[in-house]
Amino acid sequence: MPDVTFYRDDALPFLEAKRCLKSDFAYQKHFHEEYSIGLIDEGETNAWCDGTMPYVERGRLISFPPMMLHACYPDTGVEWKYKMLFIHPNWFQGLKQREIDQLHIPFLLGEGKNKACRVHINRTMEALTRTSSPIEIETALIDLVQALVSQNTSDLEHETHQGKQDQKYVKLIKEYLHAHFSEQITLENLENEAGISRFHLIRIYKRWSHLPPHAYQNLLRINHAKSELMKKRSIAEIAVEVGFYDQSHFTKTFDKIVGTTPHKYALSI
Repeated sequence: MPDVTFYRDDALPFLEAKRCLKSDFAYQKHFHEEYSIGLIDEGETNAWCDGTMPYVERGRLISFPPMMLHACYPDTGVEWKYKMLFIHPNWFQGLKQREIDQLHIPFLLGEGKNKACRVHINRTMEALTRTSSPIEIETALIDLVQALVSQNTSDLEHETHQGKQDQKYVKLIKEYLHAHFSEQITLENLENEAGISRFHLIRIYKRWSHLPPHAYQNLLRINHAKSELMKKRSIAEIAVEVGFYDQSHFTKTFDKIVGTTPHKYALSI
């Protein structure tokens, strides 16, 4: 079995699963455009998320909402295995408004809830990997999400602590990066967009986003590249389209963020 394997069902385009057996791999800071829900099957890890770094043991679930920056640093010298589900936010639009308002997937779960959700994520993963019917896979996913969002005072929630004064500038910079991620952006561009000096801009952006703007831009590029690879397009064309004029640089950046090369990712689709 490959170190990193992806699973999908053409009838369920909102869902992707990933199984990782790559013991020597640590993920740098990154984010996903989907809700990501994972289970550690073997090993332990320090899980950096928005400035905090809890220690997560074998058998624990961990989740992140779309666009939340996080990283993973497994213990060295131990076997490291995990599975992850990626759920596109559009899928949740099928819920009633009241249910959408209540949708809140915690960072880490209390012990009893974690045990129940572990069963559900394994059932969802098993249904997807054994190519069960779409209705069986999606039913298992709904059971998992319903269990995840149930209230439990022992859950560890994601915190939001961004200052209002700086929030406006960070929002402007992010919006510009999202709109122009494939272009060669300069600090002058961001300075003009935000209306503050580049020195102040870098300081507050790194403080609240935990990444410099160019690293955030690379994450946007790689997330877009993943979507284009699913369309069976040429890797070389995609590399140029997202702004990597050197395909080797594109491949190295993709591997660091996704955990596998663009070629292997494309083959798994």
